[in-house]
Amino acid sequence: MDGTMDMVSGLEKIRERFLDLLVTRQQSIAHHAVLAYESLSLEEVNGNLAAARDILHQIAGTAGSLGFDDLGIAARTCENDIISHLNGPDNDLALCPDALLVQIDEFVEQCKGLLR
Repeated sequence: MDGTMDMVSGLEKIRERFLDLLVTRQQSIAHHAVLAYESLSLEEVNGNLAAARDILHQIAGTAGSLGFDDLGIAARTCENDIISHLNGPDNDLALCPDALLVQIDEFVEQCKGLLR
Protein backbone atom coordinates (compact mmCIF):
# COMPACT_ATOMS: atom_id res chain seq x y z
CA MET A 1 0.00 0.00 0.00
CA ASP A 2 2.81 2.43 0.85
CA GLY A 3 4.40 1.79 -2.54
CA THR A 4 1.20 2.77 -4.30
CA MET A 5 0.93 5.96 -2.26
CA ASP A 6 4.56 6.82 -3.05
CA MET A 7 3.91 6.25 -6.76
CA VAL A 8 0.80 8.45 -6.69
CA SER A 9 2.70 11.12 -4.79
CA GLY A 10 5.58 10.90 -7.26
CA LEU A 11 3.25 11.16 -10.25
CA GLU A 12 1.53 14.17 -8.71
CA LYS A 13 4.91 15.88 -8.30
CA ILE A 14 5.72 15.18 -11.95
CA ARG A 15 2.34 16.61 -13.00
CA GLU A 16 2.97 19.73 -10.90
CA ARG A 17 6.42 20.14 -12.47
CA PHE A 18 4.89 19.73 -15.94
CA LEU A 19 2.34 22.44 -15.20
CA ASP A 20 5.06 24.74 -13.82
CA LEU A 21 7.06 24.25 -17.01
CA LEU A 22 3.93 24.74 -19.11
CA VAL A 23 3.71 28.35 -17.93
CA THR A 24 7.03 29.27 -19.50
CA ARG A 25 6.68 26.90 -22.43
CA GLN A 26 3.37 28.37 -23.59
CA GLN A 27 4.84 31.86 -23.26
CA SER A 28 7.87 30.80 -25.32
CA ILE A 29 5.66 29.24 -27.99
CA ALA A 30 3.61 32.43 -28.24
CA HIS A 31 6.77 34.54 -28.38
CA HIS A 32 8.29 32.44 -31.17
CA ALA A 33 5.02 32.48 -33.12
CA VAL A 34 4.80 36.27 -32.97
CA LEU A 35 8.45 36.62 -33.98
CA ALA A 36 7.92 34.19 -36.88
CA TYR A 37 4.87 36.16 -38.01
CA GLU A 38 6.59 39.55 -37.76
CA SER A 39 9.99 38.53 -39.14
CA LEU A 40 11.05 39.50 -42.63
CA SER A 41 13.92 37.07 -43.12
CA LEU A 42 13.49 33.42 -44.01
CA GLU A 43 15.98 32.34 -41.35
CA GLU A 44 14.13 34.19 -38.59
CA VAL A 45 10.69 32.93 -39.66
CA ASN A 46 11.76 29.30 -40.01
CA GLY A 47 14.04 29.45 -36.97
CA ASN A 48 11.26 30.72 -34.73
CA LEU A 49 8.79 28.18 -36.11
CA ALA A 50 11.35 25.44 -35.48
CA ALA A 51 11.84 26.66 -31.90
CA ALA A 52 8.06 26.60 -31.32
CA ARG A 53 7.91 23.13 -32.90
CA ASP A 54 10.59 21.82 -30.53
CA ILE A 55 8.74 23.08 -27.45
CA LEU A 56 5.46 21.64 -28.74
CA HIS A 57 7.25 18.32 -29.23
CA GLN A 58 8.30 18.32 -25.57
CA ILE A 59 4.76 19.02 -24.44
CA ALA A 60 3.23 16.43 -26.77
CA GLY A 61 5.64 13.79 -25.58
CA THR A 62 4.76 14.24 -21.93
CA ALA A 63 1.19 15.53 -21.69
CA GLY A 64 -0.66 12.36 -22.57
CA SER A 65 1.27 10.19 -20.15
CA LEU A 66 0.40 12.60 -17.34
CA GLY A 67 -3.33 12.60 -18.08
CA PHE A 68 -3.46 15.74 -20.21
CA ASP A 69 -4.57 13.90 -23.36
CA ASP A 70 -6.31 16.81 -25.10
CA LEU A 71 -3.32 19.08 -24.57
CA GLY A 72 -0.97 16.41 -25.90
CA ILE A 73 -3.08 15.93 -29.02
CA ALA A 74 -3.28 19.68 -29.62
CA ALA A 75 0.49 20.06 -29.15
CA ARG A 76 1.17 17.20 -31.59
CA THR A 77 -1.22 18.71 -34.14
CA CYS A 78 0.51 22.10 -33.95
CA GLU A 79 3.91 20.44 -34.13
CA ASN A 80 2.93 18.43 -37.21
CA ASP A 81 1.45 21.47 -38.93
CA ILE A 82 4.66 23.42 -38.36
CA ILE A 83 6.64 20.47 -39.73
CA SER A 84 4.37 20.38 -42.77
CA HIS A 85 4.93 24.07 -43.37
CA LEU A 86 8.70 23.83 -42.89
CA ASN A 87 8.85 20.88 -45.32
CA GLY A 88 6.22 22.27 -47.70
CA PRO A 89 6.35 24.27 -50.90
CA ASP A 90 6.34 27.63 -49.09
CA ASN A 91 9.30 26.82 -46.82
CA ASP A 92 11.53 29.08 -48.87
CA LEU A 93 9.28 32.11 -48.35
CA ALA A 94 9.71 34.41 -45.36
CA LEU A 95 6.16 33.95 -44.08
CA CYS A 96 4.25 32.38 -41.27
CA PRO A 97 0.78 31.39 -42.52
CA ASP A 98 -2.12 33.07 -40.73
CA ALA A 99 -3.81 29.73 -40.14
CA LEU A 100 -0.72 28.39 -38.38
CA LEU A 101 -0.54 31.46 -36.17
CA VAL A 102 -4.23 31.07 -35.25
CA GLN A 103 -3.71 27.39 -34.43
CA ILE A 104 -0.73 28.15 -32.20
CA ASP A 105 -2.71 30.91 -30.49
CA GLU A 106 -5.55 28.46 -29.81
CA PHE A 107 -3.03 26.03 -28.30
CA VAL A 108 -1.63 28.76 -26.06
CA GLU A 109 -5.17 29.62 -24.93
CA GLN A 110 -5.78 25.94 -24.18
CA CYS A 111 -2.66 25.99 -22.00
CA LYS A 112 -3.91 29.06 -20.17
CA GLY A 113 -7.25 27.38 -19.53
CA LEU A 114 -5.54 24.32 -18.10
CA LEU A 115 -3.33 26.46 -15.89
CA ARG A 116 -6.29 28.34 -14.35
